[in-house]
Amino acid sequence: MSDITDADIVVQPPAAGPRARESPALDLPTRSEAVQIWCKHLTSFVIPALTLLFIWTGPHLWYVAPLFMLPLGTVMFIDRRNRAERRQPSKAMPAWPFDLLLYSLAGFQFLIVYALAQLFSQQGVFSIDMAMVIGVVGGNSGFSIITAHELIHRRNRWEQKLGRLLLSTVLYEHFYTEHLRGHHRRVGTEEDPATAHFGETFPEFWRRTVPAQFRSAWALEARRLGDEQMSLFDPRMLRNNILHGLVVGWGLAFAILYSFGVAAFVAFLLQAFLAIRLLEVVNYFEHWGLQRKSAHVRAQDSWDTHSRFTYYGLTGLSRHADHHAYPARPYQQLRVCDEAPILPEGYVGLVDMVMVNNDEFIKSAIQELRRCQLGPYAADATPKEIERLERFERAEQDTTDSSAESGPAWSRALLRVLPAKLRPWLFWGVVVLALTFGAQLETGGISSASYFPLLVRNFAILGVFTGVILTQRQIAKSTEREGLAWIIAFAVLAVVGSFTEGMIS
Repeated sequence: MSDITDADIVVQPPAAGPRARESPALDLPTRSEAVQIWCKHLTSFVIPALTLLFIWTGPHLWYVAPLFMLPLGTVMFIDRRNRAERRQPSKAMPAWPFDLLLYSLAGFQFLIVYALAQLFSQQGVFSIDMAMVIGVVGGNSGFSIITAHELIHRRNRWEQKLGRLLLSTVLYEHFYTEHLRGHHRRVGTEEDPATAHFGETFPEFWRRTVPAQFRSAWALEARRLGDEQMSLFDPRMLRNNILHGLVVGWGLAFAILYSFGVAAFVAFLLQAFLAIRLLEVVNYFEHWGLQRKSAHVRAQDSWDTHSRFTYYGLTGLSRHADHHAYPARPYQQLRVCDEAPILPEGYVGLVDMVMVNNDEFIKSAIQELRRCQLGPYAADATPKEIERLERFERAEQDTTDSSAESGPAWSRALLRVLPAKLRPWLFWGVVVLALTFGAQLETGGISSASYFPLLVRNFAILGVFTGVILTQRQIAKSTEREGLAWIIAFAVLAVVGSFTEGMIS
């Protein structure tokens, strides 16, 4: 199995790198001060520990499982309103405590995958816990890619292999090849599939980048082996890293299917899918709208954020500009770069913003690009950037009911007939019908005697969830405190669920 060598990791000379802020610096000669910094990075265990707690306490009652979203919502709330962390790291910091933290996070991911398979060997696909896999376990698996990202950038081969194994747990091992030998060399150029263009929405980026990154990784490996056009049956393919990753990742998936059953297999695929989607959300906003103007990567070619939680809780990922200038620099030594454009929130809040309200992200990103005179607003903007800006502005002027006119003809016709207020009810009604039907098939077949009571139960549960959401919205509107509103709403869910357990069970 081949590994990336030191020559493959692009490290820019200091003169070509971004200008980092030199003060205030964290010159930490004492052990107690070093311990304080290390303890702040223990924040990175919050999401894995919550995920493991969710799995170990399952299977859950229908009103208990959603309560595990409250801590994740709290993390998002903190990340959006957290204080800035702009202090520079100390060169005197010992490396081994931070490495130990990284290895522990990797161990958590392997344990979580095994525990997830065990949990779903005890229940079916159509369960409330399966729905929570998307939000809780998938979110943690996306976080594990951050750990893998740090490891694959290390020069030590066994650390690279550990990072590749982590990527295999989310079926995305080719990221190792594409990220190191593709993205870091081509970032901010038209040739880089992981750089989001100005005006590009996340759905557009997602459809473009996922297949393009795989094709790029495959071409990079074929070139390394000596022939980009080589046959799949060429003996040199036995040394192909992309094939190694596919065998390990899907070998793990089918081992789970064989050992733990269909539900565990589906849970594994769901967590992998969301992890990949979260990774690409991060790729999306880390370089959105920026185009490189020089041979070397500059600070202006990456977005940074100063969120304290993102810095300590996501192992330094927020200082992305310095990472691109010095890819082999460990996370605790990454520096703040003054020239980099600044994201409006921390990474956790931005993930929600991009996935739920992509237009809000684009609007805020454009404001920052205009302020910094970057992207198409730069004095040396390329013709391609200017063309994208003009196309975006034309599209903005012609957005009247464009969303209603998208999609297949039958769906557009249905949306015209169906009142807007009824559309969510129709969607969730279909979901409840489908889930009830699936649950019945899992338990041995469809019969009206058992199907209709289960259908009534599931609609009752949907009604409770709807009431909780309406309660949250009303409290948030009257108090203007969204975090408090969610806490009260989840408390209402717990109380109503415990009182109605006998009636809705």
